[in-house]
Amino acid sequence: MTRSGMHAATLRLVFAVSAALPLTGTPPAAAAGNGADEKAIVAVVNAEPITRQFLAEQAVLRHGEEVLDEMINRHLIIQACEQKGIQVDGEAVREEIIHIAKKFGLSTDAYLQLLRDERDISAQQYSEEIVWPMLSLRKLVAAEVEVTPEEVNKAFMSQFGEAIKCRMIMTSDRSAADQLHERAVADPEQFGELAKKYSEDEQSASVRGLIPPIRRYTSDPQLEETVFALEEKAISEVMPLGDMWIFLRVERKLPATPPNAQTLPMVRQQITDSIRDEKVRVTATKLFTQLQRQANVVKVLGNPEQEQQYPGVAAIINGQKMTVAKVAERCLERHGKTVLDGEINRKLLVQALRKARLQVTQEDIDAEVSRAAVSFGYVDKAGEPDVEGWLKSVIEEPDDKAIELYVRDAVWPSVALKQLVAGTIEVSDEDLRRGFASNFGPRAEVLAIVLGDQRTAQKVWDMARGNPTEKFFGELASQYSIEPVSQSNIGRVPPVARYGGQDVIEEEAFKLEPGELSGIIVSGDRYVILRLQGYTEPVVNDFDAVKEELVRDLTERKQRLAMATKFDDLKEAAQIDNFLAGTSRTARRSAAAPSGR
Repeated sequence: MTRSGMHAATLRLVFAVSAALPLTGTPPAAAAGNGADEKAIVAVVNAEPITRQFLAEQAVLRHGEEVLDEMINRHLIIQACEQKGIQVDGEAVREEIIHIAKKFGLSTDAYLQLLRDERDISAQQYSEEIVWPMLSLRKLVAAEVEVTPEEVNKAFMSQFGEAIKCRMIMTSDRSAADQLHERAVADPEQFGELAKKYSEDEQSASVRGLIPPIRRYTSDPQLEETVFALEEKAISEVMPLGDMWIFLRVERKLPATPPNAQTLPMVRQQITDSIRDEKVRVTATKLFTQLQRQANVVKVLGNPEQEQQYPGVAAIINGQKMTVAKVAERCLERHGKTVLDGEINRKLLVQALRKARLQVTQEDIDAEVSRAAVSFGYVDKAGEPDVEGWLKSVIEEPDDKAIELYVRDAVWPSVALKQLVAGTIEVSDEDLRRGFASNFGPRAEVLAIVLGDQRTAQKVWDMARGNPTEKFFGELASQYSIEPVSQSNIGRVPPVARYGGQDVIEEEAFKLEPGELSGIIVSGDRYVILRLQGYTEPVVNDFDAVKEELVRDLTERKQRLAMATKFDDLKEAAQIDNFLAGTSRTARRSAAAPSGR
């Protein structure tokens, strides 16, 4: 049995008997319990059910190890909190989320919606996997974090203290730096010009060496000490900065800008909080690394030998067992809807194959993988498909499990659809004629102006007709075109090929003579004016020389379109009830079906 086969078999056993010790100390708003009916139905596809048990197996197969790692990390924090008698309840989590949302100037609902939209993180996931661990780690290290008055004063000086406005010259060569320094000292007023010509820091060189004002406690201590000791207009000595050499000229000393007396206490408190937050972050990171290093973790899931030894167990963390069922529940919460969508699609294909009395064999799978390898240029020295190289390019770690998933999720559906449309693909003489013209025929080189409304289009067309020169047409494009390419390139756009998918544009373009202006072409919600520059020479004149290539390319293109159409038809004709998503799709009524009374 392959590793993946053993893995799947173990999962089936696990969900049948599901035995092991539950975790303790679960954080607030934890995942739904494991008491859900394993035989519960999560979807029905044309009267065929998909069970929760099966979906859980598929979710764990795809995401189990990744989710397990996250759960282990959180459990290490749980155990550390239990040892120190620390608790972070749901109210604390909610208050922290409100606090974070306010920092961004958002309501809590708006902030959580932003997380869903931008990062695909649910409110529950954010609470459990981000906020709860953060608060717990803060409490664990709180006693170790202290903010001193000296640290607050330094931070205050860095924000509100005096500053030095400077120009800088930077080079990677010490001798060049010394020569430039000598010239700058001899004539300090040319410092800006020297920086512009010779400094290797492009950003400051572009503004004659000016750099942001230097404040205390914000950069290299030696640099700050040197600069603050100089008088205005003085030039520093050459000094190292990383692997570069620099020297500076003091332009002006800027006085301190402290806040007023009323806001000073609030500002100092904000500085204190900021320092504490950063120290907590650093200390918590070190603690978490230490917890991971010191933990005794046995990862069972994904290890066939361990799975046989500990049936139903995903991991053992410092002697406590975490069940596969618990990991499965988390996988369903995080990825269930996405995995279910894929399984619904797969069931539609299985049903269609069964109805057509077709089946996908291992031979078909191997042939499809080889075809994909060749089409993407993975061939060996003998010209044979380099399947191993291809798999390494599409799968991060091509072990048995990863290959099984690649075949199940990508290769098998492709083969199934190809079988379902086999015999329906025909490349006609007209297809070949159009394909030859599109790929190898002449192109119309045009200038184009694209407008958004008919009134403006008529106005621009009248002006172009009144002065029918290439230069004036380009100026009109730059001024009026709403299409970025033609606007920025004085009307120039990529050459127009026949049968390239822009029927109206192509028809008009190939009617024109060089130098001739088109009418106003309506294309969708845009109005287009063309000026023909000329026609390119055909790439190939001999049709027979490229006929085989054309037939192959057109067949593949038609096949892809037919596969997409077939799959859309299967979905449209299906009765699908998706209970996880809360959706139901009624089968499309056949045109030949009676309407009823």
